[in-house]
Amino acid sequence: MPPKRVAVFVATSWELEAVRAGFPAGAERRIDGISVWVCPAGTREYWIVRTGMGLENATRAAGRVLPRQPFCLAVSTGFACGLVAMDVGALLAGYEVALVRGQGPDMSPLSAVPGIERDVVVDLVGRVEPSGHIGRCVSTEYVVTSAAEKQRFAQVTGAIGLDMESAALAAEAWRAQVPFVVVRAVSDLVDEDLPLDFNLFLRPTGWLKGLATLVGRPSSIAGLRRLQRQSRVAAQTLTRFFRRYTAEMSAADTGVNSSMDRRS
Repeated sequence: MPPKRVAVFVATSWELEAVRAGFPAGAERRIDGISVWVCPAGTREYWIVRTGMGLENATRAAGRVLPRQPFCLAVSTGFACGLVAMDVGALLAGYEVALVRGQGPDMSPLSAVPGIERDVVVDLVGRVEPSGHIGRCVSTEYVVTSAAEKQRFAQVTGAIGLDMESAALAAEAWRAQVPFVVVRAVSDLVDEDLPLDFNLFLRPTGWLKGLATLVGRPSSIAGLRRLQRQSRVAAQTLTRFFRRYTAEMSAADTGVNSSMDRRS
């Protein structure tokens, strides 16, 4: 019987490190230029895919990986901005993603493939987070740096979390007919300004401008240290969650196999 395969997509090396720590040891593969860590666990294979930041990178990575094998679930994970009242490090989850291009959200719902695997993930988040941070997420084409803009997105979209990849991953999961879910940890809050414009670092020539901004605004260094601390808390949350998830899936699969053995 072929293994159940779960594709887990992360954007950056920091998020990858946190997520990989929650899964069994695996081996790295290159699939059409995309870095994939394949982690076997019992009857399952977890494919952890580093996409790079943004919608375009996420589309490319998912479009190359998801058609390669049958997958029972695709997960968008990593860090997110919390758009409702929640603590740094809180988990949020959801099936639905709104896409913001330019200044306006595209609120047309993305089609989704139903599946028990995604329901299991959301149920686990609901048990880990007593307050139940489950709802719509929103993806943008750029890094949202101001508290005012975060709050505007929260009002217009009704979303609970914001990132830069989930909408693209949801679209590619639909094309491949794979159930999809978002599971992210909060690294910055809706009422916080980011310490500098991280969009500078997304452009090939932006690093020099970004460094110049740091030199010209020493106060940004303190803000970066705060964000680093918050990202560390979010990373620990992701590691704990995926350790629990893989343990519960292994126990559930073993129970199913044992029942089948007794019937045979």
